[in-house]
Amino acid sequence: MKFQLAEKTDLEKIIQLYKNAIVKMYEQNIPQWDEVYPDRATLEDDINKNQMFVGEKDGKIAVCFVLNEECDEEYKNGKWICPDSRFCVIHRLCVNPDFQNQGIAGETMKHIEEVCRTQKYDSIRLDCFTKNPYSRRLYDKCGYTVTGYADWRKGRFELREKKL
Repeated sequence: MKFQLAEKTDLEKIIQLYKNAIVKMYEQNIPQWDEVYPDRATLEDDINKNQMFVGEKDGKIAVCFVLNEECDEEYKNGKWICPDSRFCVIHRLCVNPDFQNQGIAGETMKHIEEVCRTQKYDSIRLDCFTKNPYSRRLYDKCGYTVTGYADWRKGRFELREKKL
């Protein structure tokens, strides 16, 4: 798979990918995202800030994710493994439904970890919807430890971290 920064010309494809994923998630009784979030403005801002990445396979976007050092205020609820270290945060990781169950998420996580090591981050943090068994299984398998919880509009999320 080829990973690269998303470009402005990718916006419509990225929006459609998230919409398709939301439909699939609701079919699986995972009400994590909706028409409110992630919205067009958020995704466009991610691209404009050069924080949205895409992974392409067979000429199509197979996965999208955001990497930055930003986190919500609720991240203060985490009992972080590396509390005073330099960390990167993964946001809005989304596998295109056409590419699910093909190891794309695991491959993406390995890529993210390598990028973060290269950029001298000490750890990676993220949040995971407690009602999303697929994400929880992925992050468990990849070695991300639950450090606390945050409650947002859609429910409870695990705060997770992995020391690199």
